[in-house]
Amino acid sequence: EFDDAANLLAANRDATTISIDEPGEIPKNKHGRLQEPGREEDDELLGTDDSDKTELLAGQKKSAPFWTFEYYQTFFDVDTYQVLDRIKGSVFPVPGKNFVRLYIRSNPDLYGPFWICATLVFTIAVSGNLSNFFIHLGKPTYHYVPEFRKVSIAATTIYAYAWLVPLALWGFLMWRNSKVMNIVSYSFLEIVCVYGYSLFIYIPTAILWIIPQKVVRWVLVMFSLCLSGSVLVMTFWPAVRDDNRRIALMTVGAVVLLHALLSVGCLAYFFDAPELEFPAPVIPAPIIPAHNGTTVITTS
Repeated sequence: EFDDAANLLAANRDATTISIDEPGEIPKNKHGRLQEPGREEDDELLGTDDSDKTELLAGQKKSAPFWTFEYYQTFFDVDTYQVLDRIKGSVFPVPGKNFVRLYIRSNPDLYGPFWICATLVFTIAVSGNLSNFFIHLGKPTYHYVPEFRKVSIAATTIYAYAWLVPLALWGFLMWRNSKVMNIVSYSFLEIVCVYGYSLFIYIPTAILWIIPQKVVRWVLVMFSLCLSGSVLVMTFWPAVRDDNRRIALMTVGAVVLLHALLSVGCLAYFFDAPELEFPAPVIPAPIIPAHNGTTVITTS
């Protein structure tokens, strides 16, 4: 065809050429102009059209090998405004909005989850020691001794929950994704990011747990559990709702149950420990010397 065209042009050099656009491009552009203003935002939140194209383009980027510093640097490539925006989204969840697609999917990070867990560990340990001090304050037989082991126990509990539970959930979703088609899939980093940011609400809650009132403490733990649990439910329910109804409900129930066990367990172990009963001090018996040189010990 190119040879024929060249021959025709050589035979008639005064001929003009006309460029004909592909007919499929014009309707596409017109459709883009006539699209509703709020449709693009909805498509982005739902993960369709443009957002799917963005994800495909992001997956085509070359990543550095895992043994290089540049590979791990991408996990902490986030600015202060993004971290604050994600914290705000975890504290004030929006009904019907997916936390991953709204805040995380564009740039999942480990910076926020790591420091949120670290802050929560020290907050729970310090607040637990202060709570124990205020409970026994005023007792003459009580001597305050800081319990440094609470730091290691809190760190093991928080970081194990923030990493092992997302790992198990990610493996389960991958397994169900191979069984059932059209299930929303999340990466392991996205799940860790969701769990890490969902724990932020417990930092101010742990500080308020110092108040030596059980009713106030349980009201706070229920309030925090509802906020952080709603973030997890609204995030992972779209991933399992197309699965078997029973399996979907059991999965979401397990997520909420493990989250409730963490909050209630931290409150019960670090703050609602039973009060210690200190024995009364033993007063030594007075020694009264006798007149004949012998010593008489009186007992009371």
